[in-house]
Amino acid sequence: MNNKKIAIIGVGNMGGAIAIGLVKSGFVPASDISVSDRKESTLAKLAELGVSTFTDNLEAAKKAEVVIVAVKPYHIEGVLKEIKGALSAEKILISIVSGVGMNELAEMAGTDIPIFRVMPNTAIALRESLTCISANGNTAPHKDFVVEMFNNMGKTVEIPEELMAAATVLSSCGIAYALRYIRAAMQGGIEIGFGAEMAQFITAQTVKGATELLLQSGHHPEREIDKVTTPMGVTITGLNEMEHKGFSASLIQGVLASYKKIAPTK
Repeated sequence: MNNKKIAIIGVGNMGGAIAIGLVKSGFVPASDISVSDRKESTLAKLAELGVSTFTDNLEAAKKAEVVIVAVKPYHIEGVLKEIKGALSAEKILISIVSGVGMNELAEMAGTDIPIFRVMPNTAIALRESLTCISANGNTAPHKDFVVEMFNNMGKTVEIPEELMAAATVLSSCGIAYALRYIRAAMQGGIEIGFGAEMAQFITAQTVKGATELLLQSGHHPEREIDKVTTPMGVTITGLNEMEHKGFSASLIQGVLASYKKIAPTK
């Protein structure tokens, strides 16, 4: 366990998932985690984990050495102004806020503050996130701590800040894309005879197996696809029909559309 106290400002879907992941990981004791949010019902659920809860952001941040800000982009300026008195060059500021760059964060929080931009996905609650991390120039003494913290809740990759928008689409939005595939496959499974619960289980476990094939082997997806596509077989027939209907093209266009929505204009 580490002895740094951690505050999470904003515990909606992502902030709440981080709080749950931190408690499950045992990286710090639950008693060393403080969370703040305007919704008392949200705080009540997290209090059951043993974390300290606050409706006042500054109170949550005061005693923390690590402050994670997980609010909507249009709230970040007000929140950082509110907690600025609790920040210092000795503390770590981690922003989960999409679309707000390092320079903007430094202007709001202070140019001497060590700042990390981090983009996990909601699987962090299960300690299965892919988390992308970029940092400003003041962070060298703290980088190992931040990487270790998020590695305890999944896997991390360090990326330059200019790729953070792309990382948000591929990893954070990517959870939704994968789930939409699962839902569609379930619907097909129901049509060919399975009940909804069984179709969901078979599809989800199959997707889990497919990802492990790639993660453990490092193979290109087509290499694994070739193993199950026999001449004149059922798999290649289905794949060709999906491609005829635009499966891959639609997915690529969806990724690009999301990126255009979030990417900074030049």
